[in-house]
Amino acid sequence: MGTDLKALLLSRSLTARVIFLTSLWAVAALFVVGALISTLYERTAREGFENLLGAQLYNLVNAVSVDGSGSLQGNPDLGDLRYARPLSGWYWEVLPATDNTSGRLTSASLVLLTVPQAPVSNVPFDQMYRRTYEEHGLNGETLKVLETEVVLDSQNHTARFRVMGSLSSVLDDIGTFDRTLVFYLGLVGLGTVLVNVFVIIFALRPLQRVRVSLTDVREGRAERLQTGFPAEIEPLAVEMNALIDNNRRIVERSRTQVGNLAHSLKTPIAILVNEAANIDAEKGRVVAEQAARMRGQVQHYLDRARMAAQSQSIVFRTPAREVLERVARVIAKLNPRLDVEFEGAETGDLIFAGERQDLEEVVGNLLDNAGKWAESRIRLSCRVEGADRLAVTVEDDGPGLSTEEIREALKRGRRLDEATPGSGLGLSIVRDIVGEYRGTLELGASDLGGLSAKVVLPRIR
Repeated sequence: MGTDLKALLLSRSLTARVIFLTSLWAVAALFVVGALISTLYERTAREGFENLLGAQLYNLVNAVSVDGSGSLQGNPDLGDLRYARPLSGWYWEVLPATDNTSGRLTSASLVLLTVPQAPVSNVPFDQMYRRTYEEHGLNGETLKVLETEVVLDSQNHTARFRVMGSLSSVLDDIGTFDRTLVFYLGLVGLGTVLVNVFVIIFALRPLQRVRVSLTDVREGRAERLQTGFPAEIEPLAVEMNALIDNNRRIVERSRTQVGNLAHSLKTPIAILVNEAANIDAEKGRVVAEQAARMRGQVQHYLDRARMAAQSQSIVFRTPAREVLERVARVIAKLNPRLDVEFEGAETGDLIFAGERQDLEEVVGNLLDNAGKWAESRIRLSCRVEGADRLAVTVEDDGPGLSTEEIREALKRGRRLDEATPGSGLGLSIVRDIVGEYRGTLELGASDLGGLSAKVVLPRIR
């Protein structure tokens, strides 16, 4: 129970917390109110019972006297039919208290029986010369006994007056009242909790709308949050829309700057490549090779700057299957000797939480590397991994790489075979793109016999 309570209090659901705490308060308040009402009723019932016995004792004393011989006489009528019903639990009795007094008067309910008296030593008389105690009744009930001794005349004829009422019936009434109180307070508590749940859920519905609206923006179904929220939430929606607009402006500005930089460097690099052709063979080859490498390095860092701006965006969603199939077809056309296979789940499951161009860059580089080393076959597969991850794997049937070669291959610009065309940036670019999306890149052995390259990227469910 303690663990469940702690888990609920630490729950990330605001609705669950508010409902639990307000319901706990309502139940606790009803419990306190119920205990207070029950206590007050019991006190009132007991006081009323004792006051009734006191009044009836007073009436009994006034209705009894002694004759000239000291014999008790009188016909008390306390105005309560229970004293006339045999064994009803309500009795009165008048007994002689001194030797010069005789006789005995009883209620009709007491018949020929008598209720035991508690010894005066155990229950002494108070200052009013009265005493109260409990005794077992004639019918198994508990009786409340109120006694007093009164001098009836100048001859000191003294009598003991006893009035007895059923305490069990009072306690039964109190118990019945408590059960009724619990029943109705339980209904009130249940109704309060249900109304409380309804009111809280209704009041927090705008927060649910905010969450749904943010999900739509994050998954590309909308570009901005909805408006028309309550006054307490509307500023949040306005600020979020401003943040989304600012994010979009940053992305567009980064794209513009990247494009401008690429355009400004494109011409000088092209001139260097052309001029290298006019230089003698060895020096020209070196200049052309370094210019080409410089072009690759510039493009790599421009792409990385573009990804840094875009990876923080929350408005991109790319159907991965469509992109992968198209890239696989391109690689198959560029390498007609190879059999390029594609395996993927249904389109609705393969949604990349990023931009199409980045996914094309990653898969294109991996397939390009596989095409350089594969003997006859390349396999491209895509599947869902975990709750929100997308795993893309490229495998070939080439010679593969050892563990040491895998470590070397992941270094930027590192080429394991200088005879194979390329700048050595392919896997490095893949690693940087995947890193920007907080994904992973793994190289290992393929069951086709060659290398297996697996990237894990964020997925939109």
